[in-house]
Amino acid sequence: MSDTADRVLWGCTTARTIRAHWALHELGLRYRCEPILPRSGETQTSRYTAVNPRQKIPALQDGDFTITESAAIINYLSATYGRDGNRLVPTDPRGRARYDEWCFFIVCELDATSLYILRRHVGLPQVYGEAPTAVEAATTYFQKQVQTVAAALDDGRRWLLGEAFSGADMLLTTCLDWALRYELPLTNGLLAFRDRATARPAYAAAQQANRPEYWKI
Repeated sequence: MSDTADRVLWGCTTARTIRAHWALHELGLRYRCEPILPRSGETQTSRYTAVNPRQKIPALQDGDFTITESAAIINYLSATYGRDGNRLVPTDPRGRARYDEWCFFIVCELDATSLYILRRHVGLPQVYGEAPTAVEAATTYFQKQVQTVAAALDDGRRWLLGEAFSGADMLLTTCLDWALRYELPLTNGLLAFRDRATARPAYAAAQQANRPEYWKI
């Protein structure tokens, strides 16, 4: 395991980088951040390419170990530093399987397949071009898929896995944040879930840490 001085998170400002900041704060881990931004040229420098050849953020360096992809970072941190009472990933086989099921669904169906389409063609048309048909289809698809999440939460559970908060809840919350920025309607149950998640102190700390100016004081 690394010394605190060797724990470095690269990246800030995005819905994906905040997940890594959030996990670090949930686990009470000290770290420093290199607050590089997407589409700024900072991810394409030789310095960062040596960290992540894919030139995407976030990336976490923990001593001599480097891990990328926000969900993978959450899982690694929980497995390495989580203890009873604050683990972000279940350790029993069926609990882990259910966790993986939710994470794969959220990352693939809510994030990449629908919300990221809106990010590209609504938020960044100057980079990716306008694509109204793709935006309409992605919006419809998101609404269909997020309804399955709403239906699961309707049984009264506090979090996706029941009473235990997990990394899956972090992934879902960031997607709901993203959806609200694009003014997509959410059910009362989804909004209540988001309220519970965003009320966590670690979420507030991660919001601050996800801003570049926080690291430049």
